[in-house]
Amino acid sequence: MTFTDRLLSSVSSLARGAVGVAGGLALFVAIAGVPADALAQTAAPAVPAPIQGEGPALWVVRDADSTLYLFGSVHVLRPTTGWSSPRVEAAFDSASDIWFEISNPDDQAAIMPLIQQHGLSPETPLSSRLTPQENAEMDAAAQAMGASAAQLQPMKPWLAALSLSVAPLIKAGYDPKSGVELVLKARAETAGKPIHGFETIDKQIGILAGLPDDVQLAFLRETLKDYENAATKLDEMVEAWARGDVATLDRVTITEMKEASPALYQAVLVDRNTDWANQIQTLLEGSGTAFIAVGAAHLTGDDSVQAILKKRGVTVEAAN
Repeated sequence: MTFTDRLLSSVSSLARGAVGVAGGLALFVAIAGVPADALAQTAAPAVPAPIQGEGPALWVVRDADSTLYLFGSVHVLRPTTGWSSPRVEAAFDSASDIWFEISNPDDQAAIMPLIQQHGLSPETPLSSRLTPQENAEMDAAAQAMGASAAQLQPMKPWLAALSLSVAPLIKAGYDPKSGVELVLKARAETAGKPIHGFETIDKQIGILAGLPDDVQLAFLRETLKDYENAATKLDEMVEAWARGDVATLDRVTITEMKEASPALYQAVLVDRNTDWANQIQTLLEGSGTAFIAVGAAHLTGDDSVQAILKKRGVTVEAAN
């Protein structure tokens, strides 16, 4: 299977550079350059390593007959990163239903035709849309991941940026099979817990493909600029997330994306957080206990899911 074939077999997530890739859209767990047949042969995701300290933050939303836990996930992690604390385990075990951004992030068969439909534009090669210097940078980045700029030419800017942002993370040892979603999804399936999604794969790809052309190009240019530092930035995010440092997480995920691309920030975070807050309020109208795991970038900052719920009078508290 060629490099291009691997890219077309799946897709990842988006925000700003490597940090957003890990904390923005959950589709990342279906890519990372891993062929679909290799994923199919992979055993259940590994158990996360022991945590250091209290572990990632956890929130809870309650009313008279409902308990909803909110857990910020990272879609790709090193196998050695510890995150599953006793309080997360207890919350997960107590839940009758599990919610993710999408219920089937590892569904290669569903992703492939969407990428072909929304991610390719062979009649407009990327080189025609970039400066000579940017083309040289893209070629250098492609070569670093074992390809060439020519192999990226048929891709639309968002897919090229996405692909280039993934490569340095995998090279640095990050693995979607060690990400929160696939670990918890395997546990939920073993326990027979129903799995739900706030969105569909179609919608997540539509968010990327529907970005204005200038925003897509800005994402590609930002990726090229940050390529060599991608793993370092993600390390900073993961370290903050793993120790429950929400303030640092806010700085390295939200502040940079908001400043670099307000349109991207609105599409990837604000609009979706608002939709999810609506769905969470609908869940509160029912009864029972649910565990909700979405990208950590959605649970930090002034426009986080919790902030939106609080503005509507819904009580959200840190879980002990």
